[in-house]
Amino acid sequence: MRKPKRIPKFKNEDAEREFWATHDTTDYVDWKSARRVRFPNLKPTLRTISIRLPEYLIGDLKVLGNQRDIPYQALLKQFVVERVEREFQKRRSAA
Repeated sequence: MRKPKRIPKFKNEDAEREFWATHDTTDYVDWKSARRVRFPNLKPTLRTISIRLPEYLIGDLKVLGNQRDIPYQALLKQFVVERVEREFQKRRSAA
């Protein structure tokens, strides 16, 4: 096995983003020795999106959110997270 190349220092995030868009990480990282870590106190960057939903669905979300004492937007976010995690679990178990 060959030694990975040294990762250069970057001036800013844009320079780093451009570098990784044009270079293969396997030349710079030994992924076989990598391990999964969690950053429990790291707050993810949030991005506002616009989504069109039928009015009845928004009404249902409001009812469910009211029953759980959380805003319907937060409930919708929870539902999306749960479903995305379930989809990735299905893919991992199928592989």
